Order: sequence, then structure tokens, then C-alpha cells
Amino acid sequence: QVQVVQSGGGSVQLGASLRLSCVASGTFRMHKVCWVLRTPEKEREFVAAIWWNPSTTVYADSVKGQFTISRDGAGNAVYLQMNDLEPEDTAVYYCATGLISTVSVRTAREYQYWGQGTKVTVSS
Repeated sequence: QVQVVQSGGGSVQLGASLRLSCVASGTFRMHKVCWVLRTPEKEREFVAAIWWNPSTTVYADSVKGQFTISRDGAGNAVYLQMNDLEPEDTAVYYCATGLISTVSVRTAREYQYWGQGTKVTVSS
């Protein structure tokens, strides 16, 4: 069992930046880790994923160049740096992890362990 705890988020103005953090009870090194967002219109939309062997990052087209997923060297934390935020980025963001295949990394329902979610609100 992996426990996932998120931090970060909040309410910001248009163009601001935020960094979300995701920490596992153990280590993420054997798992893939993703960020997913949820809005009233989007149940669980893939944002980005990262894994260690080999070191790989994957992004949704909508956030490429705007968001950056990264991890610490020890494999205990994963971050989502969000820049140039827009009201359309307003959502609840979830960190999720699991032992899943590479072909499934963009499929949110494949991830077994989820953080509590963190709200990001961007106002214009």
C-alpha cells in the first residue's frame, strides 16, 4: 500500500505560477506517477506523468511548455510546476501512482493510489 500526500495549490491571479508537491509514504521509484485534473466538465483528465527507469516524462498536449513534472533524486517526491496560469487551469489536481504499463500512463483509472487532491483557482 502506498500513501500519497499532496501539498501546494491555492488561489492565484492570471499569469501566476504554482508548484504542487506529491510525497509517497515510501518511494516512487518502482512506480509511475502522474498528475490528473478534475473539473465539473472533466472527470479525470491526464496532465503529466513521470517514471524512473528509464527517466521519462510525458505531458498532455494542452500543458506542454506550461507545466513541468519533476521528481527529487531520492524518488520520494514528485512536483508539478505550473507557470503562466490561466482561469482555464482552475481545477482540482490529483497526484496518483501505481505499477502500470507504459502504454497506460495517460489513463487515469489505471493508477491505484491517489492523493487527496488540491484545488487550484486562477482568476483573471
